[in-house]
Amino acid sequence: MDNQKLRIGFREAKKITRKFAKTFYLASLFLPKDKRNASYAVYAICRLSDETVDDLSCPNPEENLKKLEQKISEAYTENIINTPLLAAFKQTINTYQIPKEYFDTLIKGMRMDLELKHYLNFSALHEYCYRVAGVVGQIMLKIFGYRNQAAQNYAIELGVAMQLTNILRDINEDLLRGRIYLPQEEMQNFGVSEQQLSLGQNNETFKNLLRFQIQRCNKLYGDSLTGIKLIDNCRARFVVLTMQEIYSEILRVIQKNDYDVFSKRAQVGKIKKLQIILKILREGKYL
Repeated sequence: MDNQKLRIGFREAKKITRKFAKTFYLASLFLPKDKRNASYAVYAICRLSDETVDDLSCPNPEENLKKLEQKISEAYTENIINTPLLAAFKQTINTYQIPKEYFDTLIKGMRMDLELKHYLNFSALHEYCYRVAGVVGQIMLKIFGYRNQAAQNYAIELGVAMQLTNILRDINEDLLRGRIYLPQEEMQNFGVSEQQLSLGQNNETFKNLLRFQIQRCNKLYGDSLTGIKLIDNCRARFVVLTMQEIYSEILRVIQKNDYDVFSKRAQVGKIKKLQIILKILREGKYL
């Protein structure tokens, strides 16, 4: 494959990652170069999938998603790829033997965003989270390498936990897109209505619902620590642990904001991220 084309493709993937995934980009700087470039190539494709269904100005998201699906399928053929970014992606999936079914699952998850606006229960929401994030954990695990098959389930659940965290942080933004990811059964159990969400009412019933959701996320994050130990490369373990800690911090910020996700977006600042990185380095749990 054309080395110049690959360099351009990986450079483009790096730019996309740096722009849209600041937390992952910061953590990825600690990866070996080959794994770092591969991670960027995968992220860029995942980001294109996400943008296809989340961009409100997109006139025909289903058509765009089909085109992206075709591009991914093409990367799994013997055809020569002329687009640098797709060439970098093809190199990555060949080098790390990433199954096409992972990306098929990802596309199914993105299509759910076009077809579904509500989720009846947590089982349905978990299926969505697996498709759009848990499977990404499996993809990254292929790049990072792992010691036994048990790592697969932990990678899935960590991805699910991170997606659930995004959902809690982005409740207000998702409302603007007409989507409510919080399970309807759980909303009813806690006495939270769709109207309450639309009005941005941060009352005690809503806070109790979020406390329950955060408790669920924290359990998944705690369980994932066992899986992180099963990753082969110590620098990759460091990166995954960093992501886990920073995403856990998002939940703590939500709590510090008194569960107000309507007028305040829970963010982890650069200084706090660096403090987390230094703490992980100092404690050496990734070694």
